[in-house]
Amino acid sequence: MSLQDELNGFKEGFRANAPADVQAKMAAATQALASSGMLDKVIGTGNTLPEFSLPNHIGDQVSLSGLLANGPLIVTFYRGGWCPYCNLELRAYHDAQPRIDAAGATLVAITPELPDASLNTVEKNELGFHVLTDKNAAYARQLGLVHTLPEEIIDIYDGFGIDVEKHNGTGQFDLPLPATYVVGTNGVVFKSFVEVDYTKRMEPEIVIAALESMRTAA
Repeated sequence: MSLQDELNGFKEGFRANAPADVQAKMAAATQALASSGMLDKVIGTGNTLPEFSLPNHIGDQVSLSGLLANGPLIVTFYRGGWCPYCNLELRAYHDAQPRIDAAGATLVAITPELPDASLNTVEKNELGFHVLTDKNAAYARQLGLVHTLPEEIIDIYDGFGIDVEKHNGTGQFDLPLPATYVVGTNGVVFKSFVEVDYTKRMEPEIVIAALESMRTAA
């Protein structure tokens, strides 16, 4: 089963159970992002990723240049461990990690979650790769990926028992769009995926194929 099949399965379950007004408000928020034009301004294929130095889930600093010194890099941005779609994505990439390693690449995930919350995400999903804290979504903002949750969506999440501030810090409702980058050792993005719809993610198979294409083109 593909990652998108799993994501669609969860989405169908949500649609079968969530109140119609809740679904309408969430769909409207996604449409507002689609209409905002922000996708026209994001870092994408052919662009160079700016440098970062971010703490991982155990507090060690991890830099872009340090990671690229070891080979190609996959960088995936996720909203938080409270997001079921994010957890499905992280587990899919966990399952694909042996093949990513075999291709000589490194995988990292970046989230606005504070280290304590990201550590919980790592442990829950048994992840074997770095999860980096992008406090206040500052790095994701450099890439044009950040949007702020509308009040009506915050209220919906509160009703679901999701306390975004507990994960991100007081007053922090800025989240990255789902985004995945396959990056060459020169820091240039070879392949990218950025979506306003958080129920869609880049398939690990596409990442692995991109790594093979990048190796062949070298």
